[in-house]
Amino acid sequence: MLIGMPLLLLLILAVFPWGVLRSAVCRAATERFGRPVTIGSVHRVDSIGFHPTIAVEELKIPQAGWAGQGDFARVKRAEIRFSVWPLLRGAFVPEDIRVSGLRLALVRDKQGRTNWSRPGEPEEGGSSTDLQGLTVTDGVVSYRDAKEDREAILNVAADPDKGVRAEGQGKVRGTPVRIAFTGAAVKPGRWPFTATIAGDRLNMKAVGTMDRPLDTDAMTLDLTARADDLKRIDAVIEAGLFQTRAVALTAHVRHERPRWTITDLKGRIGRSDLAGHLTVDKKGGRTLLDGEVTARQLDFDDLSSAQGRAEAAALERRIGPRLVPNTRIDIGKIDTTDGTIRFKVGRVVSAQGPSAITGLSGRMVMDHQLLTIDAIRLALREGLVTGQAVIDQRNGAKLPTLSLDLRLRGASVLSLSGETKITGRVAARAKLAGMGETVRDAVGRSNGRIGLVVANGTLPDRYATALGFDAGAAFMGDSGRATLRCLVLGVDMTNGTGRANPLVVDTSRSRLDGRGTVSFPDERLALTLTGAPKQGATLRLAGAATVAGTLEKPDLVIPKEVKSVGNIFKSIGRAITGDTGPKAQNAACGALARQVLR
Repeated sequence: MLIGMPLLLLLILAVFPWGVLRSAVCRAATERFGRPVTIGSVHRVDSIGFHPTIAVEELKIPQAGWAGQGDFARVKRAEIRFSVWPLLRGAFVPEDIRVSGLRLALVRDKQGRTNWSRPGEPEEGGSSTDLQGLTVTDGVVSYRDAKEDREAILNVAADPDKGVRAEGQGKVRGTPVRIAFTGAAVKPGRWPFTATIAGDRLNMKAVGTMDRPLDTDAMTLDLTARADDLKRIDAVIEAGLFQTRAVALTAHVRHERPRWTITDLKGRIGRSDLAGHLTVDKKGGRTLLDGEVTARQLDFDDLSSAQGRAEAAALERRIGPRLVPNTRIDIGKIDTTDGTIRFKVGRVVSAQGPSAITGLSGRMVMDHQLLTIDAIRLALREGLVTGQAVIDQRNGAKLPTLSLDLRLRGASVLSLSGETKITGRVAARAKLAGMGETVRDAVGRSNGRIGLVVANGTLPDRYATALGFDAGAAFMGDSGRATLRCLVLGVDMTNGTGRANPLVVDTSRSRLDGRGTVSFPDERLALTLTGAPKQGATLRLAGAATVAGTLEKPDLVIPKEVKSVGNIFKSIGRAITGDTGPKAQNAACGALARQVLR
C-alpha cells in the first residue's frame, strides 16, 4: 500500500489530461491581465510522460481599455512542452515552445503604464526560463510608447536552424528607423544576439550575449550609438538624458537585474569629448546612479540642441545680452532618480572665442529632488572659483529653489576682461537664494549678497584724476600711472533687487563713491556716482554722474548741468582762486573688502 500510492500518483501525472484545466487557465490568465482571456481549446499532444506537450488553440487576450481597440495578444496555435516536477512547487517551467499565428500589441502611455504588466503592479523584467527550443512562425509584434515617443511593427520568426529573427520599421521621436534583431537558435546555455536601429538621425547597435536565451535581465553587450541629439538616444535607453548637439558613443554594458554596469564609456558630443563609467541600480522603486564622467575638452554650447540655441539667441536679440545664464534648473520630473556623479573637465572652449575657464570639476548628488553640486572647482587663466549650488524641489514644489555660495580668489583684472589698462587682483563672493525655473529667474527673485573687490592695482593717471571729477584729466596723456588702492562693491539683494552698499573706487589721486540699485533678472543699473580728488584738481566739476543700462552694457551719463559751459567757467574760477573744495580721504579698503566678502 505504501508503495502503490506513490506509483498511482506518478501514473496520474504521466497520463494526466491537461485539457481539463482550460477553464482554470482562463481564470488565472484573466486575473493576471485584468481582462477576460479566452482559449478555444487545450489538449495534450502526447499520450504519456512527465514532460508532456500541450496544444493551445485560439488564445485571445483583449486589449486594455486605455490602450485602444483590438486585442493585446492572439495566438492561433501554441504547443508547449514542460516538466511536471516544477508544478509540484507551484512553478510552470516551459522547455520548448512552438507558436504560429502570433499577434502581440504592446502599448505604454505617457505616464509609463504598460498593457503587459499586472494591473496595479510595477513593470516586470524580461527574464526567462532555460528554454530548450523556440519556434515561431507568422509572428507580428507591434509597439507604441507615448512616454518616449517611439513605435515599431516587427515580423518575428524563430526556428532551430536559423535562430531568432525580428525585423521591421519604426519611429523614434519622429525619425523613421529600421529595426533588426538576430539571435542564435534557442537552447540551454549562453545566447549570442545582435540588435540594430538604423535611421538618418539615429543609429545604434548592440552585440552581446545573454546568460540564457531571451533573458534580458542577465546579459553583457557592447553598444555603439550615433544620433543628431543625445535625447534621441535616450528615447531608447531611458536614462533621463538631455538635448545636445550630434553625438557618437561607445560603451561596454553588463546587466544583472536590477543593476546596469556601464564601463569604457567613450564618445563625443559636438566638439566635446567624454569618458567615464556608471552603475544604475533599482531599489525600492527608485533608480540609483553612481559614476564619473571626464572630458578633455568641453564646449557648453554642445550641451544644448539647435532649437535651444536658436531660442537663446532669439531671447538675447529681444532683451539684449545678460550676464546671468538662462539655464533651466527645474528638476520636478526627476522624481525617482537618486545618486552621485563626479565630473572633471580639462579645458573649456567656446565658438565665441577663448574662454576664461581652463578647467572644471565637482560632484552632483541627487536625493529625492534635492540636487547638490558641491566641491566645485572652476579654474580660470588666473584664479579659482569654488563653492556649491543647491537646487531644492522637494515635497512637490512647483518651482525649484536655487541656493548659490560661490567664491572667486586669485584672479586678475587682465585675466577676466582681456586687454585693459587697469591692473589689480580680483576677489568675489556670491551668496544667493531664490525660486525660478532657470538660474536667471531664481536670481531675479533672490535674497542674499554679492561682493566684488579689486585691490593692489594700477590705472592710467588720467583715469584716476577723472574719477575725482577733474575735467582737466581729459587733456592729460597716458605717460603716468596711479595706484588703484581698491574697488569695493557690495550688493545687498532683496527679492532680486540689489542695493549698492558700499560702492567705492579708491586711487592714489582720487576717490569715487556710488549708491543705487541693480535690478534682476533684467540686470538694470541705476547708480549715482560722485567723486573727489585727493590733491588739487586741475579743473574740478561739481555734481554727480549716473550709470544706467545693464551689467553687460552700462551707460554712463554726465548731466548737462555738470558739464555745462557755466559750470566749467565756475570750475576754472575755483581753480584760479585755489578753492577746489574738500579733498577725498583714503578709504578703509581692508575693512570694506572683509565686509563685502564675508
